Amino acid sequence: MRILKGIAASSGIGIGKAFLYIHEKLVVPHSEIEASQVDAEKSRYLHALDVVAGDLKVIGGGAFSDDQHKILETHLLMLQDPEFKHEVINTITNEHKCAEWAVEDVLAGLITILEQAPDPVLRERSADLYDIGWRVIRSMMGKLRPRLSTIHDEVILVADTLLPSEALSLDPHNIKAIALNGGGRTSHVAILARALQIPTVVGLGSITDKVTTGDEIIVDGNHGEVAVRPSTASASKMRLRYERWMAHEKKLQELTALDAVTTDGHRVELKANMETLEELDSVLSHGASGVGLYRSEFLFLKPGGASEEEQFHAYRAVIERMRDVGAVTIRTIDVGGDKVIPGMDGFGEENPILGWRAVRFCLSRKDIFRVQLRAMLRASAYGKLKIMFPMISGIEELENVMLVLEQVKEECRKTRVPFDEEIQVGTMIEVPSAALCADIIARKTDFFSIGTNDLIQYTIAVDRGNEKIAYLYQPFHPGVLRLIKMIVDKGHEAGIPVGMCGEMAGDPLSSVLLLGLGLDEFSMSPQSLLEIKNIIRGVSFSDAQELAAKVMEMDSYVKINTYVREWMHDRFDNFATA
Repeated sequence: MRILKGIAASSGIGIGKAFLYIHEKLVVPHSEIEASQVDAEKSRYLHALDVVAGDLKVIGGGAFSDDQHKILETHLLMLQDPEFKHEVINTITNEHKCAEWAVEDVLAGLITILEQAPDPVLRERSADLYDIGWRVIRSMMGKLRPRLSTIHDEVILVADTLLPSEALSLDPHNIKAIALNGGGRTSHVAILARALQIPTVVGLGSITDKVTTGDEIIVDGNHGEVAVRPSTASASKMRLRYERWMAHEKKLQELTALDAVTTDGHRVELKANMETLEELDSVLSHGASGVGLYRSEFLFLKPGGASEEEQFHAYRAVIERMRDVGAVTIRTIDVGGDKVIPGMDGFGEENPILGWRAVRFCLSRKDIFRVQLRAMLRASAYGKLKIMFPMISGIEELENVMLVLEQVKEECRKTRVPFDEEIQVGTMIEVPSAALCADIIARKTDFFSIGTNDLIQYTIAVDRGNEKIAYLYQPFHPGVLRLIKMIVDKGHEAGIPVGMCGEMAGDPLSSVLLLGLGLDEFSMSPQSLLEIKNIIRGVSFSDAQELAAKVMEMDSYVKINTYVREWMHDRFDNFATA
């Protein structure tokens, strides 16, 4: 028996026989061509583009949700990207490389750029580009990959990698769980696994070397563990964990339609974070009361960017789906730093996290910013939309972005473009200077949303992506908690609600403490919603306030972490598995 530890990408536990799926290592011909063969090679390449586009459209004709079709549309856009096509044609023409070699060469260069990006989401999007590029190469070489849709038995899928187009063909009735060598939580495969509710563990290293088809395997997507050929005792233990998890999940599902109300009647809002349309089904099925953070920048991180019409239709689609549920808060484009727009210059900074990003980018590229604001305003006519500005550092930046918004509103009025005249506008508080000036900023905005991911690393001066100092990234650092308390208090004094959309909002360990600090709204990954709701409905607001008061007297994150953990364990039987 072997227990392998990876990254929990989709919750749940799957038990069954392994189905090993390893991608064949193709050797691409590196053939130099004569000048007389250039036109024929270009024709072969263009024909392969048409074939692959046809294949994707056939796949898209299946019984998929609108969200899954969106991924296929993204792949089609990548396939049709004029810059990629131009580079391949140039390589064939000028370097006299055969078509397969030219595609491989251009593809490798683009993937290298994406994989070196600081943003893990952007790095993982390289899988989409790899998927499309190798589909084209395989088409030209006549090497077709077996279809996962032909699996008709209930199995655990074990693979070296899983491309997004392959994940789209999975049948959740037959695929009981997924275990992958690589990958991360923000990849399209992980997003699709969560949408399909398939337990998934990624980043397992070399599980394909340790498993053969038919092996019994247990995948624990809650803890990020995989048991290969478990012993009788270990299998019994994992099955007991599975039964407890299933009972707990069944209990949580009963909470879907209920409000997040404490035992003494204090209500908070539980909303979802999302970045792609394929997550909407999960947002709705987990009982979100709205979308607290729609990361709009992911529309811009594909080749070609996003036009006003593309943005408008994306925003409208989300708002209309959520019309009867709650408001959708869209964060304006937060590129720069660790998120780079492909093909755009100016992002090569020595310290990008403190550089040209978010509203700083928007104020210097008002051509892009105004288009986005116009698309948002147009979409607001179809439901409840809120606009949220990220990375505000002080009142000057807020006034400048509000001025641009007012100018775009006036343009819409003059051209008789309908929009919600009462649209609410808020700011993320994720910079210490903004937290310290929260009372000033609160006078100019309709709501706050605390972005803890950046607030923590800026407050403690720690790069959360640096493994050498990752231990310093502590949400329970007294300095961080004091800033959160200050933001909440100053927001309430100004009469505006205060929410949180960082990872801390979806952390069960933090939930009661944040409730006691006065947070009005928690926005998180959809899969965390019911667990947090269960905790909130299981405590009184007065007890949460007492916990917060006790914690605010403590002088170290070690003491706070220990005290809060013990407090939670004393009150929640399932907290250890939350």
